[in-house]
Amino acid sequence: MPLKKFLKKIIGQIHLWLGLVSGLVVFVLGITGCIWAFEEEITSWVYADKLFVDASEVGEPLPLSENLKAAQRVLGNEIPIQRAYIKNRKDCSYHFRHYSEKEVVVGIWYWNEIKDYMVVYTDPYTAAILSKKDQTFEFFEFVLALHWSLLLRNDIGQPIVGTATLIFVVMLITGLLLWWPQNKKALKMRTWFRWKPTTKWRRKNYDLHNILGFYSMFLVVFIALTGLMWAFDWFSDSVAWIVNGGKIPGETPAAESKIVRTLTDDPLDIVYETLRHNYPDADRYYIYFLKDSLETLSAYVAFDERTQNVRLEFDQYSGKRLASKGWEDKTNGEKVWAYNYDIHVGAIGGLPGKVIAFFLSLFSASLPVTGFLIWYGRKFKKRKLRPARKRPVVLEPANST
Repeated sequence: MPLKKFLKKIIGQIHLWLGLVSGLVVFVLGITGCIWAFEEEITSWVYADKLFVDASEVGEPLPLSENLKAAQRVLGNEIPIQRAYIKNRKDCSYHFRHYSEKEVVVGIWYWNEIKDYMVVYTDPYTAAILSKKDQTFEFFEFVLALHWSLLLRNDIGQPIVGTATLIFVVMLITGLLLWWPQNKKALKMRTWFRWKPTTKWRRKNYDLHNILGFYSMFLVVFIALTGLMWAFDWFSDSVAWIVNGGKIPGETPAAESKIVRTLTDDPLDIVYETLRHNYPDADRYYIYFLKDSLETLSAYVAFDERTQNVRLEFDQYSGKRLASKGWEDKTNGEKVWAYNYDIHVGAIGGLPGKVIAFFLSLFSASLPVTGFLIWYGRKFKKRKLRPARKRPVVLEPANST
């Protein structure tokens, strides 16, 4: 057997068996990726009564500390609020969240790890409770858990998802090697659909797998690689090391900003007003609360879709700004990490980017299906039975008397 043909056969076997091993996981990741691409748009529509308020005839919102106290009363002191999420719009509610895990985990599912996962929505102008919700089995949390760890505990599901994603990247590369045409005539056949009314479904399935695979491969690989950033520390550290030019940067010195005093002089209100004053054009603010009396208040300011561009630390007793790291202060590795989510879900391109990500995820989910059908058709192809040949009858001459 010629070496070239032998190598292609080996690559074909690698492609086949890796696909059979990882196909189901890739299918699940693709379908859940399709759903998650429009998570924000869908939740804004479905949960409009919780996410939005009527701000047409009201003045300034109440201090953030009053909204926090109202939300905490609903949850009780046993479930301390850990984070506030504030959209920088007058018609949006405040979100307060608590998430905690069990010290001893019994079971293999992701919900076996969760002790409490609560979200409270308040009206910024009245501190009225709009909703108190257990997020453990909320639809998009369920979709995210399925995409993140196949509904399994992190220590079980994440390695499976990461390994399947890595295998998927290898499959895309081996698929390209198998697709690669030998001449110009073959190139034309493998880059365009040449279907006729008589074209059978097996041929159409083969073309969907190969031709669409060729055109979408590089973007699909890119999305898969952004997924690997979460799956493996060695991968994300390697990417950061490469984009930083092989250097491990030190800490960035703190930046200075104005501190704004409030009527209540509550440290939390000072922090929030400082954020609003220094970053009035931000899209959203995140404030993380304390675990003990020695910690600082942390805050993130986001200007783009879910990209946290500025990180800040505040003194919990005075609200004084202690340290910050703006977008211009971040290393290339930190910037890549900050944009990783937006790239993964297509949000970096706005709504058109999400549409592209949706179809790429859908196609990724189809690859294991069309690939399996190609393998099954070849492995268990029905052979046409030829009619059995009849043995010719030889008539013996009659015995003469």
